[in-house]
Amino acid sequence: MDDIALRFDQVGKSYAGVAALADFSLEVRQGECFGLVGENGAGKTTLVKCMLDFCAADAGSIEIFGVPHTLTAARAQLAFLPERFNPPFYLTGRDFLQYMLELHRAPYDATEVARVFAALELELSALTRLARTYSKGMTQKLGLAACLLSGKALYVFDEPTSGLDPKARALLKRELRELRKARRTLFFTSHALADIGEMCDRMAILHRGQLQFAGTPEELVRKFAAADLEQAFLACIADHAAATA
Repeated sequence: MDDIALRFDQVGKSYAGVAALADFSLEVRQGECFGLVGENGAGKTTLVKCMLDFCAADAGSIEIFGVPHTLTAARAQLAFLPERFNPPFYLTGRDFLQYMLELHRAPYDATEVARVFAALELELSALTRLARTYSKGMTQKLGLAACLLSGKALYVFDEPTSGLDPKARALLKRELRELRKARRTLFFTSHALADIGEMCDRMAILHRGQLQFAGTPEELVRKFAAADLEQAFLACIADHAAATA
């Protein structure tokens, strides 16, 4: 039985003749926590948008649990949080959650909502407040709560800790560990290499639209004989720059 949650096969995408992705191939296994890292403009968000069929890839194919990504059914098993998450400003927190859970075909369970809010340290009073009154951190927590409550098999996060303070980041990571224990698949982009090293079974480095490394964080450090993950990342992208100079 195929245990691949995500499969990218020679995916390419260009904007105005400039390649954002070139021959990108990668597999993410079911139950894996996988981190995608790279500089700003490396192509991470473009890859996620192609995966979700928000934009059309110019070349290659993408499968989600073996189903072509262009089919609506492929996305039935995933929950997604974009990097710049902004819920409709006119909805209350409860309205937004009810709407999202209806889209996910999941029940609104007040007890479970209270548990997730407590786990993320989000006040229950936020349920009755309009989204436009939320701080950036509260907004991010609301989006994360909607994903966590969906009960999906795959979670796709674009910079999930954006706007979170250190305590909130630690609380989120605790929730993500629980998802891993439940054998859910996590795929997220991040600029926080410490989080990648701590959380991820495997990681990939995307640089100027090309895959430069895929493996465990420990393998990356060993490959470049680096002192830590940050130094290994710098060595990896420097190695690519030297090769293409």
